Amino acid sequence: MTSGAATGRARAFSADVTTSRTARDGFNAFRREWEAQVGEPWPLNGLDAAASSDFKINVQAVSAHDVVIADVYSESYVGRTVPDHETDGWVLLHLMRHGSWRFGAPDGRSEDFSIPAGAFIVRHDGPPTLFDLARGSTADLLFLPAPAVAPLPGGRPILGSARSAEVRVLMAHAHAVRETVRDLTPTGLWAARDALLELAKGAMRREFDDVEPRLAPALARAAMEIADRRLTDPDLTPAALARQLNVSVRTLHRAFATAGETVAAYIRRRRLEQARLELAAPAPRRPGVPEVAARYQFADGSHFARTFKAQYGQTPGEFARTPRGEAGAGADSAGRSDK
Repeated sequence: MTSGAATGRARAFSADVTTSRTARDGFNAFRREWEAQVGEPWPLNGLDAAASSDFKINVQAVSAHDVVIADVYSESYVGRTVPDHETDGWVLLHLMRHGSWRFGAPDGRSEDFSIPAGAFIVRHDGPPTLFDLARGSTADLLFLPAPAVAPLPGGRPILGSARSAEVRVLMAHAHAVRETVRDLTPTGLWAARDALLELAKGAMRREFDDVEPRLAPALARAAMEIADRRLTDPDLTPAALARQLNVSVRTLHRAFATAGETVAAYIRRRRLEQARLELAAPAPRRPGVPEVAARYQFADGSHFARTFKAQYGQTPGEFARTPRGEAGAGADSAGRSDK
């Protein structure tokens, strides 16, 4: 169990109760840490220990004013929550990365929902709920102030795919906030919080507000993450990224303007970086320069050589032949200068 850290209205929280002996032991230890590190305005529901067979989880979280972004790992969590405070003020988004999370009603009158990996659910932090979080499951969890996001239609949960463009943009921004929250200025923290809420509303409506300037960095980050997975794809273009994110090419270009480089420049730079990594491999495993050029979609060897030399000060062949101890420093500094 580790202590949290706070800067202004940002807090970091960490608790590991995966070795607890009983559900009551685990939950009580977790609740003590939550209240000490996070506290108001995010009170936890209680746990019905008699109806809960296990509570072994690890949570890493940060807050930005009135939102919380958490990374949850379950060793085992099977139980029943008991609201012991006013819960209507919060909406929770659970996105499953691995495993599954089942939500049910103790009275059996409401529908059960089982959320598998690659899906999400948005629900009120409301009445008593049965949980069954499969062993080894991992999830992203967002606590959102209900007045700031769109109401759930009829009060029913919203379910959807984590692969939708809107959810990818939302989670890219959430991960960026989690990584940088300790370094944000008060103004930056408010902007990050506001953008998160706007993106959450877009994910719930399956729409992206492409005229909201606060959302541009999150859109650019989501596009970068997709591009990084498709660097060897010959069909990777700004238009393809825009289609995958359900925005116009013009909107995507505006978003990248906030990052200081064009979409095409980002793709070219990342392809060069990956090509350079392959050419730096030890000789027995090192691919040839033509093979690397083709893999990262350079039209021909001369184009690859010119682009590589402009970036790193050496042709690909010269770089591959140079001992790493001599080439590393210069090449590394060239790569960093472009970021």
